[in-house]
Amino acid sequence: MTKDQIFDRITYLIREQLHKPDLVITQTTSLHDDLGVDSIALMEFVISMEDEFNLEIPDEDVEDLECMGDMLNYLVGRLN
Repeated sequence: MTKDQIFDRITYLIREQLHKPDLVITQTTSLHDDLGVDSIALMEFVISMEDEFNLEIPDEDVEDLECMGDMLNYLVGRLN
């Protein structure tokens, strides 16, 4: 899976979770500031990504993920 494919997939997941299919998301989009994701929504998103990519994301790793680019780079590192 390419980096662009991974990004497309995670942006799809967050749009679905937030029920905002037209939401514009870039790699600099902040999970908290721009998307308004609270800790519960973040954990739901992480669970969706774990299911989608068939991996386990430790809680301590989630703490370092502030924007969609962080999430993308983390997943690229874990999947490749």
